[in-house]
Amino acid sequence: MPQVVPYDALWPLEFDAEARRITRACHGLVLELEHIGSTSVPDLAAKPIIDILAGVPPRARRAPYVAALVRLGYEHLGAYGIPGRDYFRRGSPRTHHVHMVSVSSAFWRDHLLFRDTLRADAALAREYAALKRELAAAFHDGARRYTDEKGPFIRAVIRRAHASTTAP
Repeated sequence: MPQVVPYDALWPLEFDAEARRITRACHGLVLELEHIGSTSVPDLAAKPIIDILAGVPPRARRAPYVAALVRLGYEHLGAYGIPGRDYFRRGSPRTHHVHMVSVSSAFWRDHLLFRDTLRADAALAREYAALKRELAAAFHDGARRYTDEKGPFIRAVIRRAHASTTAP
């Protein structure tokens, strides 16, 4: 499992370059790409893997998108435990993840909400970075456990963000 490292100002540029590659490969297909995950939040420590949220229209046939990403060298892992998602990874060591979902899904909405909340709240982003470092040290050989242990923090941030956007 890659280690959590200090923020790298090149990460947004890496996302932009990969988004261009994916967009070209998906020519003629409706697709929205967003940079998500810790590499998308300025000054946030992260594992150096670019996470890409790929939004497709509701009820879109996924096969053409899957074929395009596989041609780019991505490994398709199906839903990988999350219904409604197609998950892809690329690189050895891993450099990119793509999470393909409907733009109308809770997955799409919640990932963007979490990212935008961290971007807007530097103290919260620092708190998340500290948690990630602690978990990376504790679970350096277990990526799944590291991810699972971040879950309560992430869910709490999303709940608070939803509550603040629906409050009168």
